[in-house]
Amino acid sequence: MISLNEARELAEKTLSKKRFQHTLNVEEMAVKLADKNGVDPNKAALAALLHDIAKEVAPETQLQILKGNDIISNYAALREQAIWHGGAAAVLAQRDYGVDDAEILSAIANHTTGKPGMTKLDKIIYMADMVSAERTYPQAAFLRRKVMENLDEGYFCGLGMSIEWLLQCGRRVDEQSLLAYKDMKKQLYGGICNESESAPKY
Repeated sequence: MISLNEARELAEKTLSKKRFQHTLNVEEMAVKLADKNGVDPNKAALAALLHDIAKEVAPETQLQILKGNDIISNYAALREQAIWHGGAAAVLAQRDYGVDDAEILSAIANHTTGKPGMTKLDKIIYMADMVSAERTYPQAAFLRRKVMENLDEGYFCGLGMSIEWLLQCGRRVDEQSLLAYKDMKKQLYGGICNESESAPKY
């Protein structure tokens, strides 16, 4: 399996300077969250370093990578193009870089949308990507504090904000995100969202 140093070198060689810096920032945040939540920091670091490895690959190439790899990519090819890169990165991680850890592959594949039944590592990579140091949107500092205080509540809040932002922009919300939101609401508060509910309610 690819080492952390090799993954870092791969990211630097493969990604633009801006995307590589983002990747390093995600790695730093992921390791902090892993240490705080009893997750292997090396697994968090590797997932972070590889999470965007297909981000700058042409969409048609991403789709080609996804074909025949539905389980690893969580059926990304059947979903919006904006989320293909996560699934494609997971496929590349397994196929080309020897990553055979299902938790790492899941965290990479689902870092954009979330999914029901997220593991701690899944949540760590999702949130590390959302609140990495270069993020300057208005709620970023709040979410950084929130997720450092409580991973589950921070993830739930971040997921809800992401869904609301997409709705406000008139963009389609991935079904996995809506299911993930309902799943976390039930876990945290015992609430079951009405099936017709399309946006988070705080």
